[in-house]
Amino acid sequence: MRTLVKIFAAAALIAVSTFAMAAEGPGSKSAKANVNLSTADFALEHYVAVTTAGESAGVEHLFAEDFNQKIQATNAQSNSRSEVIKSLKKQKGEKLNCEVSTDIIEESADYMVAKVTLKFEYFTKTDLVTLERVGNDWKVSKSINSYK
Repeated sequence: MRTLVKIFAAAALIAVSTFAMAAEGPGSKSAKANVNLSTADFALEHYVAVTTAGESAGVEHLFAEDFNQKIQATNAQSNSRSEVIKSLKKQKGEKLNCEVSTDIIEESADYMVAKVTLKFEYFTKTDLVTLERVGNDWKVSKSINSYK
């Protein structure tokens, strides 16, 4: 009888741990730890990966608390940090079919402005990105988008 109880207990323990690991998802802890925002170049590279390649690891840490996105179009729009993060999380795994180029417009020890151009088949999106040093990390503080 004791052997039977031990077998059921072991089976229950294995089932519970399997469900716990499945709920956590593969690599979820290590993915967050691998995001390096220690330089402006790394932060810009991660921003491009998040916005064009569906990367979602560390997206909450990429944007400054006062982040603001402006979209220059016929109807100008403004999006908050939480709105942008929510939208980017929905795009997890989706890769945009475009050519990406980045140009550093201005750079100092604690500040960078970069131009990210996404060239699609029928239009081009230009994103002026401002990055600032916040403590030991670099964060995106502003994004202004325009379309042609």
